[in-house]
Amino acid sequence: MQWLNYHHLYYFWTVAREGSIAVASRTLRLAQPTISAQIRVLEESLGSPLFVRAHRRLTLTDSGRVVFRYADEIFGLGRELVEALKERPLGRSMALNVGLTSVVPKLIAYRLIEPALAAAPVVAIHVFEDRFSQLLPRLANHELDVVLSDSPISAESNVRAFNHPLGTSGVTFFATPALAAKYRRKFPTSLDGAPMLWPMAPSLLRRELERWFARVDVSPKIVAEFDDSALLKVFGQAGRGVFVGPSVIEDAIVRQYDVAIVGRTDEIVERFYAITVQRRIAHPAVTAICVSARTDLFPADRRG
Repeated sequence: MQWLNYHHLYYFWTVAREGSIAVASRTLRLAQPTISAQIRVLEESLGSPLFVRAHRRLTLTDSGRVVFRYADEIFGLGRELVEALKERPLGRSMALNVGLTSVVPKLIAYRLIEPALAAAPVVAIHVFEDRFSQLLPRLANHELDVVLSDSPISAESNVRAFNHPLGTSGVTFFATPALAAKYRRKFPTSLDGAPMLWPMAPSLLRRELERWFARVDVSPKIVAEFDDSALLKVFGQAGRGVFVGPSVIEDAIVRQYDVAIVGRTDEIVERFYAITVQRRIAHPAVTAICVSARTDLFPADRRG
């Protein structure tokens, strides 16, 4: 996994806002050569130039504009987190009511929610798992502070809420070591006729899998379909078929379920969202979830 140096990202973000390294050096109280060197390191790590010099002024490249947009969001959320914690009454517990769609992998759910405890120790977390359609009305009625989902709320929804993208991941195919050894060779064509454990329709992952298998001209044998991602993995652990999970947690899946990797693809993308009724997140624990997801769980260059 490639890690991003957020000090370098902050220097880049400041230069992009100020329009020049000279002005940014005064803001950051750093020498101009130091800032220039750190931005070069960031460009090398990202594999793309971020600035071009035009008429004695730095202009963002296409890649630079993408990086600036994400950096602006990351540092904006950081400011919100600090401000929200300053306003939190000391010594009083704060509840966080989380709606979780059943298709979100439990390991992803844990990694998303856990920072809320670390950021604000007095938060009491209540997690309610249900279908997306059942959670949205509870969000609209302010029974929930946030819904964590693999699909965004659509513009046609009767519920007025806002999508906060957390990150994306390709998928990895898993099976017991014996099955993995059988189907790993010549992946993905080896999956033609292979026993598969699938998420229940109409999940987005299910549709992505169907499209991908059609593109690679492979027809696995669907032996079971599940609404619950954890139960699906238990069946996979028992050797009932091949299953998929987010690549960002593949090591954890291998350890927890004692399975092996069959293959990977970035052509199938799982997306994760925090959905709230506020355009700008007000709850400090929800802010902590968003910041941690975007900076730690999902690599910045794979977000979407």
